[in-house]
Amino acid sequence: MKRDFTQRVAPYVEEELENSIEARLAGDARQEFTHLERAHVIGQESTYWHVKVHVLMLAWAVRNHSVREALGQVVRIMGAATKTVFGLVPQGNTGGTNVSPFKKMPIAPELAALIQKAKSGK
Repeated sequence: MKRDFTQRVAPYVEEELENSIEARLAGDARQEFTHLERAHVIGQESTYWHVKVHVLMLAWAVRNHSVREALGQVVRIMGAATKTVFGLVPQGNTGGTNVSPFKKMPIAPELAALIQKAKSGK
């Protein structure tokens, strides 16, 4: 069931990841991270996508010389790799170190719709 979600949510996560690359190429690091946050919210119930997005956030932190973000992402990668499979993810959390890794957050309606679409398979 989780594998199905991972496959069905892939296009939505990949779109945000593509948008993050476009922002990086345009030199907009803040917008790049915003797209990574959106990808995190969409894919965080999939261990694969959850870990991948945190790895990309770590790469962002290294490129942008943010030691705090890099260290926080290392911790989050370990959490995503070991906790997601058990459903231990705070829904809506954007994944950056500017918020607690345990804080549940509201999900933007357009992202909630994509998540629901991936869950239902419709």
